Amino acid sequence: MAALCRDCAAVAGEAPLCPACGGGRIVRHPELFGLHIAHVDCDAFFASVEKRDRPELAARPVIIGGGVRGVVAAACYIARIQGVRSAMPMFRALKACPDAVVIRPNFAKYVAASRQIRTLMEHLTPLVQPLSIDEAVLDLAGTEALHGAPPAVVLARFAGAVEREVGITVSIGLAPNPLLAKIAAGRDKPRGFCVIGVEAAEVLAPQPVRLLPGIGPAFARKLETMGITRLGHLQVLTDRAARARFGDDGPALVRRARGEDARAVDPARETKSISAETTFVTDIADRTELERQLWRLTEKLANRLHGEDFAAGGVVLKLKTAAFVPRTRTHRLDAPTRLPDLLFAAARTMLAHEVDGTAFRLIGIGAQPLLPGRLADQPDLADPQVPRRVATQEAIDALRRRFGMQAVVRGRGL
Repeated sequence: MAALCRDCAAVAGEAPLCPACGGGRIVRHPELFGLHIAHVDCDAFFASVEKRDRPELAARPVIIGGGVRGVVAAACYIARIQGVRSAMPMFRALKACPDAVVIRPNFAKYVAASRQIRTLMEHLTPLVQPLSIDEAVLDLAGTEALHGAPPAVVLARFAGAVEREVGITVSIGLAPNPLLAKIAAGRDKPRGFCVIGVEAAEVLAPQPVRLLPGIGPAFARKLETMGITRLGHLQVLTDRAARARFGDDGPALVRRARGEDARAVDPARETKSISAETTFVTDIADRTELERQLWRLTEKLANRLHGEDFAAGGVVLKLKTAAFVPRTRTHRLDAPTRLPDLLFAAARTMLAHEVDGTAFRLIGIGAQPLLPGRLADQPDLADPQVPRRVATQEAIDALRRRFGMQAVVRGRGL
């Protein structure tokens, strides 16, 4: 069976230790040197960057988040072992891990580290598709002649380079398609290197449905009411049965549960910002009408953020006057969100400063910077209504998916 040392990237044999460096971190798989789709996921990224810059914290539990009334944005593995989880209220996290060091997020620092890692990826292959600030999928097909080694060896070298040059660790999933590569990357963290090949359906069958990207808590609960709790329960459904239960998207869901994914790695699909805008038939100066148009766009923006699993770290308001003069205003949010109410509140405040009798021919709203969707709308003791707002929006979205966008209309959009 093909074997590789994750420490020195040497091809290993059947022995438990690497013949080149004596290390014991050996990955083995029959298809190890034939697969070329990789998912790279930084380990506890925010916390790892902070520990890199403060070596005295290496052995300490670290939590990234707000004050006592805030929530956990990220936590290192030491804190996770003690029960700290993302989105947990800070008071509960500190109760579980009272000796934790709490650090407020520094996104500029995290973006800089992300760019360093991106550069290293692009030295491996031009087919790099960033998925978020701390993960990307790569296609290394056809690069063996360039690097003088199969993709698995190149990826092991890459992981070592990230540790030396950036000062953090990554986990790698290697598979025949992006979906399986992502799942593999999460199976052996931290500093992982996991391979999934033709045995994918068998590996996935006993796993909970939440393992599949795109199945959130609400959908998982719906599946549970149908007696579907494991991916194996989905795998056995025929296309006809899947369509009857889940609509037109049912067969695709079943294929994904089997580990099938026909998507290609596409660098052009990187999303740096998400926005929505409209040009009016006639110019508008009235604030009430501008707000009505802005709300409709905000709902579109929130829907796109949810669909692409992003959160907005800030809001951009775009206006263009009747004389074609652009006006752009930005506002950094206190906490990442994709709730239309919160996005609209920020944009509405900026709009109020621009409504001065000027007639506008265009209005738009955007989200920038984009942050991982898991950071969106986390519980906050300072705003106990967040869970209720999230639940309300999920119910509205569910109705719209089933009956169309006009199934539920907010009053301010009329």
